[in-house]
Amino acid sequence: MTKIIHLEVPEAQLIAGCCKGDRKAQYQLYVQHAPRMLAVCRRYTASLEDAEEVLSNGFVKAFQKIASYQGSGSFEGWLKRIMVNESLNFIRYKKNLFLELSETDGHEPADAQAFESETAAQLLELIDQLPLGYKTVFNLYAIEGYNHKEIAELLHITEGTSKSQLSKARAYLQHQLHTKKILKKQ
Repeated sequence: MTKIIHLEVPEAQLIAGCCKGDRKAQYQLYVQHAPRMLAVCRRYTASLEDAEEVLSNGFVKAFQKIASYQGSGSFEGWLKRIMVNESLNFIRYKKNLFLELSETDGHEPADAQAFESETAAQLLELIDQLPLGYKTVFNLYAIEGYNHKEIAELLHITEGTSKSQLSKARAYLQHQLHTKKILKKQ
């Protein structure tokens, strides 16, 4: 039985190959980064299928612009930024970025300790249930580490809208956690 050995090609060599249009280098770079980038895309989209579409479009854009990667900072960070921007473009295209909860749906925030009792998977599931506008701002701020000014520029909204969306996302999540906590006690 023949054993196939896969040798890890240095990332810099793969990037250089991609700059020259080498399909094998593009494929290897894709294989190395696709799982992590799919997770990034999934945080912003409503379904796995949408995330896969964003991932595909993001890699096309990355390969088209790979020559602009200067080598300063991590390549993964550069690629992640493309995926986040592509996710935001996808959301804009769908034309349903900022969905508001009605005033009658206002929730009282629960205490912050509720967040500590949930597992990461449960929190991600709750985040995924957020209205798209809340989810987008929450992901950019809490997970990606953007500030409100940067979010406002990325989404073409005001800083106040960004802060409001984040506040509403937190209140919604706290309410959901509080509701789950009450249901578990019953």
